[in-house]
Amino acid sequence: MKHGQGNRGQAFEMTLNLVNQLYKNNGVALINKRPTPVKVLKSKGTQVLKGFYESKSTVDYDGCYEGQAVAFEAKSVSGKRFDLKNIHDHQLEYLERAQKHGAISFLLVEFRDVNTVYYISLSFIKKYLREAHRGGRKSIPLSDFEIYAYEVERGRAPLDYLAVIDRINEEKAVSM
Repeated sequence: MKHGQGNRGQAFEMTLNLVNQLYKNNGVALINKRPTPVKVLKSKGTQVLKGFYESKSTVDYDGCYEGQAVAFEAKSVSGKRFDLKNIHDHQLEYLERAQKHGAISFLLVEFRDVNTVYYISLSFIKKYLREAHRGGRKSIPLSDFEIYAYEVERGRAPLDYLAVIDRINEEKAVSM
């Protein structure tokens, strides 16, 4: 199935919305999709006929899991690399600010062609952005995700990304 520029991540977003609904229904977590702020100029019923984005959105999702704030951005890409231009400065800045205030901040990246989703930490993406600013590569190959990121697998939900948070917390506890 071909994806247009406007809806290339729509299936991934729909899956995440389903996963978040399952988390909510089962009392696991409360994670919400954040809407992009739109100023409506003309509408007919519930349909927006004319409008514009009032400001840049923050990130795609936020909420709370086991008493801790969660904030993340979801990206869907084709091919076997993640272009760093897919993460915008305002999104990264929001994730960094949230993390400084104690939130679990991360990205979920779907590689559509291989039907795989990875959980990547903020430090992972920042490392590659620093290298890109120094003249290094402008994308991250799938092979690096396979080594340095966490694959999100089926568990309590079709994409149980909270299981990755549990795993990271267990690894931290063992290393202390």
